[in-house]
Amino acid sequence: MQSNYVRIFDTTLRDGEQSPGATMTSTEKLEVARGLARLGVDIMEAGFPAASPDDLEAVRRIAVEVGNGVDGRQPPVICGLARATRGDIEKAWEAVRFAARPRIHTFLATSEIHMKYKLKMDREEVLRRVREMVSLARSLCDDVEYSPEDAGRSDPEFLYVVLEEAIQAGATTLNIPDTVGYTIPEEFGQLISNIMRNTRGIENCVVSVHCHNDLGLATANTLAGLDAGARQAEVTINGIGERAGNTALEEVVMALHTRPAQYNLNTGIDTTQITRLSKLVSNYTGIVVQPNKAIVGGNAFAHEAGIHQDGMLKHNQTYEIMRPEMVGAAQSKLVLGKHSGRHALKARLASLGYGLEEAEMDVIFERFKLLADKKKTITDADLEALVADELYQPRELFVLDGLQVSCGTMGMPTASVRLRDPEGNLHLHASMGTGPVDAAYKAIDAIVQQPSELQEFVIHAVTEGIDALGEVSVRIQGTDLKQNAQKDLDQPRTFGGYGADTDIVVASAKAYLSALNKMLVATGRYDRVEAPAVQQVVAS
Repeated sequence: MQSNYVRIFDTTLRDGEQSPGATMTSTEKLEVARGLARLGVDIMEAGFPAASPDDLEAVRRIAVEVGNGVDGRQPPVICGLARATRGDIEKAWEAVRFAARPRIHTFLATSEIHMKYKLKMDREEVLRRVREMVSLARSLCDDVEYSPEDAGRSDPEFLYVVLEEAIQAGATTLNIPDTVGYTIPEEFGQLISNIMRNTRGIENCVVSVHCHNDLGLATANTLAGLDAGARQAEVTINGIGERAGNTALEEVVMALHTRPAQYNLNTGIDTTQITRLSKLVSNYTGIVVQPNKAIVGGNAFAHEAGIHQDGMLKHNQTYEIMRPEMVGAAQSKLVLGKHSGRHALKARLASLGYGLEEAEMDVIFERFKLLADKKKTITDADLEALVADELYQPRELFVLDGLQVSCGTMGMPTASVRLRDPEGNLHLHASMGTGPVDAAYKAIDAIVQQPSELQEFVIHAVTEGIDALGEVSVRIQGTDLKQNAQKDLDQPRTFGGYGADTDIVVASAKAYLSALNKMLVATGRYDRVEAPAVQQVVAS
């Protein structure tokens, strides 16, 4: 591989999913994986197989269905994370071995604070564990990555020794993580330079960088590491991840793309896919992209100040260093409306990267026609919202079958909600609230009977105009449930939901049900749903 090529290692499905409330279902992870393959990432960290049987199965599905190629593209490397233990490594191999290009990624901390308080191991014990576990991983898989966790706060001299042990044991990629986002660019760049100069055998490995954003320096640190000689960048879509997040894929890729004279580095990323995948990940995780987010934020290519607008009218480069179409944010050139046919719709969806089956097209076309009766023209953003709302929701346990609200300045806001349960039974409930959405949520709660607390509620219009399709994202937290794997945590898990409709109250109800369904699936509660055929209750 050419020396100025940077491998993009995407960990949205592993480190990104560790954002509070960002848990995705297996189906959602598979769809994001397909999107990452179309984007052109070189390595895809599909999950942490030892975390749970569901995560192992999700990684296995990605290895089988994405790790052998999507749409005729070269298959990406499919990677599974593993702690430096025999059980973790064997489960990682069990999950990724079905891919054409599998990788095992194992890690063990090297900073004094981690070794003393977390691992309770001395330096010799760490060296021995690295040697044994990297050797085990290499005996199973030809492609092995090792990460010295908290490398940014580790003793550099000890770090060189640990990395040499990993190389001798068979590691092919050495990842240097700034695990807690502590370093600054000059410091991190110097760390990479010193590792390149002082680690024997490093010329036979790819050096990688993995930075966190606790001080807002993740992208700057990553670019400093690449400038110092690293040739793999570990990133996530929208920069999601633990605490303040990870390095954002879109920021690193577009920095390299926009400043070739500065870095003289390139990637294999199809930048026109960035905006679509950003929206998909945002919808699935329930984590809304801030308007002023670089590259993919709603205001990234917006100009309101008069001076800026005047400059843009004269020449776009006065205030834009990249064009929106470069990242897939351009408006549709094919106008779709109520007279458009199935073939035109299918062609437009294909151009947006959606390869839908005929059954899926039937569903989308029906929704498209209903929307076209309400809107004059349908934009790309509308289509993407429809696809996300119809096809990529979690398993529907409770389905919205009807909603009627009464609100205004006269009387109390009231909502009547009808849901269909997993057995196909209908449930009807009416509740009052402080507003129509609150009333609808109370009615849904009365039927589903899954205790939860609304943590976040975000609403925005997909396009301009009073007839715009509205999107709602919510995050909820279970108040009485904790996953078996997280019994030691103080807080129960959070779940995100997404809904879209021209009626914003309906979109709100869909989003809330989406989050509740995720919670029910994750906890296994759906196996115990018991209810009469029809409930009719009016709350006082």
